[in-house]
Amino acid sequence: MSEVNVPYAIRTYSPEALKTALRKMILIRKFEEGAEDCYTRGLIHGTMHLSIGQEASAVGSCMSLSDEDKITSTHRGHGHCIAKNADLGKMFAEFFGKDTGYCRGRGGSMHIADVAKGNLGANGIVGGGLPIAVGAALSAKRLGTGAVTICFFGDGANNEGAFHEALNMASVWKLPVVFVCENNKYGMSTSTERSTAVKNISDRAVAYAMPGVKVDGNDFSAVTEAVDTAVARAGAGDGPSLVENLTYRWRGHSKSDRNRYRTKEEISDWMERDPILQMTELLVSHKIISEAEVENLQTETTQAIKDAVEFAAASPAPQLEDAIRFVYTEGAAA
Repeated sequence: MSEVNVPYAIRTYSPEALKTALRKMILIRKFEEGAEDCYTRGLIHGTMHLSIGQEASAVGSCMSLSDEDKITSTHRGHGHCIAKNADLGKMFAEFFGKDTGYCRGRGGSMHIADVAKGNLGANGIVGGGLPIAVGAALSAKRLGTGAVTICFFGDGANNEGAFHEALNMASVWKLPVVFVCENNKYGMSTSTERSTAVKNISDRAVAYAMPGVKVDGNDFSAVTEAVDTAVARAGAGDGPSLVENLTYRWRGHSKSDRNRYRTKEEISDWMERDPILQMTELLVSHKIISEAEVENLQTETTQAIKDAVEFAAASPAPQLEDAIRFVYTEGAAA
């Protein structure tokens, strides 16, 4: 096979990096399945927004990032956390409302942050991460750190004012930020065809003088190629880009969603495009990984999730007298 016919990810990343990427994708799937099971058993209260089916978008987008590079996430952000090397035990502890969670149990599913790894946090506000990402990119440019910020957002956010303000400001100041739209076709129950004037969300990039590209968000290699190109451009000082990863969530918007706005046939069709199976086939076909190694990954990740759930279940609950602590940076409230 000639070099030009080899998928981007295969010719760009080492076998170990690709195996790690597959492991992360499997972990995301199993983490969310585990979270769903814990919710059903009454161990997690409130709701959650699962990204099962979108694993290639999260992991592929973060491939070229270091801990110094930043991300901002969304209410459907568990995959972003794991892609940015989050600790599974701390994530589950946060879900369980335990003191050992990333935010000491104060944030829950939609508000996990891990600043040490460059994860500036998930956000329950639609489009809420967009201005934060621009601020992080402005800081990096002014301080000369060389860090790039990836801003994840969903298709529902592209009609928010913050989206247009963020893209405009980032372009005017040539900030090192990459806007990654995870277009899973529905903002809650409203399809993009009904909500958005343009056919492709990436088409909106032209209004802000930046590159815009749409890719198959279930194709790991396609995602890495598009986002890596945008990250390199941002890091070189050439400004922001907009990448649209076309993907699909297998589950409803949240646990209260009864899925009456889409057909079983549509869901089934997208499930056949499983990004984890595609990634597995890619690596096996290029002899990066064997079938036996894939089986070992499945076994190892299942145990990792079990251990993380046990850690969370055994962790202490926050003390009542500390109820208003750890909401702000310690000392800031005084």
